[in-house]
Amino acid sequence: MELKAILIEDEANSREILRNYLNKYCPNVVLVGEASSIKEGLALIENNTLDLVFLDVEMPFGNAFDLLEQVPERTFETVFVTAYNQYAMDALNHHAAYYLMKPINIDELIKAVDFVTQIKEKEESVLGKVLVPNIARVEGKITLPQQDGFQVLNVADILYCKADDNYTEIYLENKKILVSKTLKYFEEGLSHFSFARIHKSYLVNVNEIVKYKKGKGGSVLISSGKELLVSASKKKELLSYF
Repeated sequence: MELKAILIEDEANSREILRNYLNKYCPNVVLVGEASSIKEGLALIENNTLDLVFLDVEMPFGNAFDLLEQVPERTFETVFVTAYNQYAMDALNHHAAYYLMKPINIDELIKAVDFVTQIKEKEESVLGKVLVPNIARVEGKITLPQQDGFQVLNVADILYCKADDNYTEIYLENKKILVSKTLKYFEEGLSHFSFARIHKSYLVNVNEIVKYKKGKGGSVLISSGKELLVSASKKKELLSYF
């Protein structure tokens, strides 16, 4: 699959290295522009339909996160390229698909491009089609520990679960239940049912998803009308259910 991409990097030498690596090792990436500043980068983003943006973190008059804040609605994936590893968490919070360290490792670059390619291919394969989850609705029950015993829930009644530190909020159609267990506990407990971890904070019942939206990292709309964010790292896993 062809990926339309741009490079936003203030150092000419770094742009040249990445450009040459992409031309040689990632033939499906088509560079439609390069920018040396946030201002130039924003102009390229606004004037092109992009699949992928390679983005240096530190630039004059701002950084990568300043740029992304100015693009609240985006359908492209972002690969951060930086010499500083302290930005990894910020990159994750800004839904980066990949985080490359300078000097660029060719194998890691290829992995980053392959990862984005797989996401884009899966998105394209499901767009405009009637979607049927690959997992059938599975009947079962789960117990929720309480001070005086435990509560029994039908698994199919759970819309989604949300992390709340060492607690988990379980959302049903008309109510919310707070349980003193981590989201990881429920991810493991519901692993044999149609539940997907779509974000560090969310575990969703795939059968309740009614819409998938491209965006920063993507999002899903569930039957209750609630919209939940999808982390870039979880997109591929989620889309594999359809």
